[in-house]
Amino acid sequence: MSDRLSLTIESSAALPSDIGLLASIAQDFASSPEMGATLANAIHQIMTYMEAEAASIFLLDESGEKLTCVACAGPVKIDGLTLAAGQGIVGRTVSEHCLQRVRDVAADRDFSGAVDQLTGFCTRSILCAPLHIKGRMLGALEVINKASGDHLFGEADAQLLLALAGMVSLAVHNARMAEALVEQERMRRELDLAREIQRGLLPTPPDAGFPVCGVNLPALEVSGDFYDFFMLPDGRIAWGLGDVSGKGMNAALLMTKTIALFRCLGKNEHDPARLLAVLNDEIAETARFGMFVTMIAGVFDPASGELVWANAGHQPPLWRGADGGYRELEAAGVALGVLSGMAYDAQRLNLADGRLFVFTDGATEGHDEHGAMLGLPGLQTLLERHAGLPPEALLAAVTAALARPGVRLHDDLTLLAIGR
Repeated sequence: MSDRLSLTIESSAALPSDIGLLASIAQDFASSPEMGATLANAIHQIMTYMEAEAASIFLLDESGEKLTCVACAGPVKIDGLTLAAGQGIVGRTVSEHCLQRVRDVAADRDFSGAVDQLTGFCTRSILCAPLHIKGRMLGALEVINKASGDHLFGEADAQLLLALAGMVSLAVHNARMAEALVEQERMRRELDLAREIQRGLLPTPPDAGFPVCGVNLPALEVSGDFYDFFMLPDGRIAWGLGDVSGKGMNAALLMTKTIALFRCLGKNEHDPARLLAVLNDEIAETARFGMFVTMIAGVFDPASGELVWANAGHQPPLWRGADGGYRELEAAGVALGVLSGMAYDAQRLNLADGRLFVFTDGATEGHDEHGAMLGLPGLQTLLERHAGLPPEALLAAVTAALARPGVRLHDDLTLLAIGR
């Protein structure tokens, strides 16, 4: 026989001893951030006060499919016992969202004697209250076998257990919120560290007048864009710029690998086409989840003005000639990591007194002061507006126009300027 009581049971005046129990448990919950030890202490108090032979707290997992005992008191230890969400009296309490009072478990179709058979404990009656907060089910609080009187849980027991269940629910909710905040803070610190590591991978800002300079602004905490440049023994400058597919930590990790490979391999392989082919094979070997990298790599000779580069699926760079005209330098090439064994073609150009701009789509997909997407024509207009500035100042002016106060970047923004 069982009674199923609504959660909206009318409360009666609590006995002073009931208030003392509630106050004691509330104080324990408030004074300890460690949920496991606090629940273990509370369940012992609840069992003793309610004169039950055993008591337990079951919590739902994140999927809502399993109930696990996280605290218990009595002659049998069932910590860690896991049930299906709808299994047994505890499962019924959760699925029906109401208190269950079972006076004779032998007559209840949902009662399973498996635990009794395994442990030798004899369950006769059960009182079980749901744990919930703001409509979200958390689990159940259960007491077993009233040890006094007629050995049955009464109406006063039911009301007290509901009050206790409310306190346990709040304690569990607060503990989980605290754990979530701690985890968020840990993730924030790790993202800060990852951002600093990424910044450390970018080249040191060059002295004024150096013919290559760049800028990188992440849209999120970490970036999937990168650029790099370094001097070769013969006085030429190796440079590269890339954009990893996707965003977040996966993109940041692949960005870190690619820039490290570029700097390491590029010091010995000075042919941009062959360098991209080697990078492609290295990245394709370990690429996961369909990720890839678009990239342009090149070598610039400041003495002659000669520029050699190769393109692996990246947006064409933009050349501004000495006459102020702009031209896209189209080139075909498969992105890095898509398929191993790819070959790339080298392109050549003498910059003379011109300047080459290499950039990611965060530049063309940025928005002007009217909220319209720049596109390539808008980026050209922005570059030309500041064309008289030194390269470092020009890039700073362009990024300031796109990353205005109160404006959130939709994608990582990276630009590289090359010219004498």
